Amino acid sequence: MSNPVIENEEHRALRDAVAALGKRYGRAYFAQVVAEGKHTDKLWAEAAELGYLGVNLPEEYGGGGGGIAELSIVLEELGAAGCPLLMLVVSPAICGTVIARFGTEEQKRTWLPGLADGSRKMAFGITEPDAGSNSHRITTTARRDGDDWVLNGRKVFISGVDIADATLIVGRTEDSRTGRLKPCLFIVERDTPGFGRTPISMELAAPEKQFELTLDDVRLPAGALVGDEDAGLLQLFAGLNPERIMTAAFALGMGRYAMDRAVDYARTRQVWKDPIGAHQAVAHPLAQAHIELELARLMMQKAAHLYDAGDDMGAGEAANMAKYAAAEAAVHAVDQAVHTLGGNGLTQEYGLASMITAARVARIAPVSREMILNFVSHQSLGLPKSY
Repeated sequence: MSNPVIENEEHRALRDAVAALGKRYGRAYFAQVVAEGKHTDKLWAEAAELGYLGVNLPEEYGGGGGGIAELSIVLEELGAAGCPLLMLVVSPAICGTVIARFGTEEQKRTWLPGLADGSRKMAFGITEPDAGSNSHRITTTARRDGDDWVLNGRKVFISGVDIADATLIVGRTEDSRTGRLKPCLFIVERDTPGFGRTPISMELAAPEKQFELTLDDVRLPAGALVGDEDAGLLQLFAGLNPERIMTAAFALGMGRYAMDRAVDYARTRQVWKDPIGAHQAVAHPLAQAHIELELARLMMQKAAHLYDAGDDMGAGEAANMAKYAAAEAAVHAVDQAVHTLGGNGLTQEYGLASMITAARVARIAPVSREMILNFVSHQSLGLPKSY
């Protein structure tokens, strides 16, 4: 896949540099880390040393001064090399962005330099057992007790809590029974009393583990609240839009990796007279998958551009569309890659079979494709709600 013509010289240089880094590690490194139950610490550290992890964070706090456009390039290229870093979605993209935009000066000084140089990580806790994709049903509550806050609630499917120094928790300052949505974001450090985590057994093979979190009278100082108590909804979506854009980048990288393996196989695999890629029944589905990935990438770039330009409303629509398009394209590309390789597509040697499960993650998280279709039908097309 060639460099996009709409990218400027700096973006192309970044893409080439990250691609070279990813190539030095590749799928073999990623698979070994998963098999040994370890984390991608070595790749994370080198990416940090090269300045890629904090490329979107402000320069005055040790970042690269870029935006989500640059960070999405980093994740896409690492994914295309077969070694994606999921925590890029969570730590610098969501948590780093929220703190950079809305955090106090003390919070910025405390967290942003570490997030930028990779020495610290943050997880993001929003999903709950009974809320699903409905953020209006979040039941994690935060009540004032003097100058402190006290949090109670549960979260599920929270990535990387075991390797995170803190988790950015989404709670509410009103009881959920009132029906009033007033979300607030709190920085909860890992060893805070009452903050517990339990691993969730997953069929998904990934270095990043999933956790259920419990908050049992977790007492936090006033300084743990990020931003303004009454602007929580704005702050929340300031993090969710980058999450969708980065999820699109994650899916695109995965789809590109699968396509590269399939195209290489189709060029060289010869059963009869010609390579199998000479047959339209093999070539056309791969061409279609390539087109879908390219179209999804264009929407992702549009979403990143709008977000970095400060157009939160426009970015919200584009980010949802990008996430939807990239997820569908990735699932199709992986499926077609496995099918192209036939039995070899299910072997460990080619490393594609495990991606069948992984590719579906972008369809489900951080919001299902059905909820995105709801968003587009309501917000973009102006159709009435069914719920």
